[in-house]
Amino acid sequence: MSTRIFIDADACPVKEEVYRVAARYAIKVYVVANSFIRTPRDPAIERVAVGSGFDAADDWIAERCGAGDIVVTADIPLAGRCLKAGAEAIGPNGKAFTENSIGMALAMRELMSDLRAMGEAGGGPQPFSPRDRSAFLSALDQAVTRLRRGAGG
Repeated sequence: MSTRIFIDADACPVKEEVYRVAARYAIKVYVVANSFIRTPRDPAIERVAVGSGFDAADDWIAERCGAGDIVVTADIPLAGRCLKAGAEAIGPNGKAFTENSIGMALAMRELMSDLRAMGEAGGGPQPFSPRDRSAFLSALDQAVTRLRRGAGG
């Protein structure tokens, strides 16, 4: 089975980077969002509008991804679901989610949510930087190369 890339696209800052890497390797891309998102006119890029239901985009991706696929998401619970399905998950900042790191990431997310609810912590993630974009491009390219080697070409 060939590699596919699924983008959790509503707030994804690296869609253009995914399109470039996917074109280089001739990989099918699914751009999954709750609403309309502009995508290039390319038969290898499919826009999927799932509607506004809670976790609709996450559910669509998690139900379809599997071994050999790459999911681009900042959503930690979605990354965990995708790892369980056998897919690789990469955050827009280039950090790969792994079986070893997902438990700690989920625990940290829960802790920060509790701290924000008590007024002890504010704000959200750090602003997206050019360094994040570069790290993402490198991580995506490495993941594609690794998956292609593992699939025998």
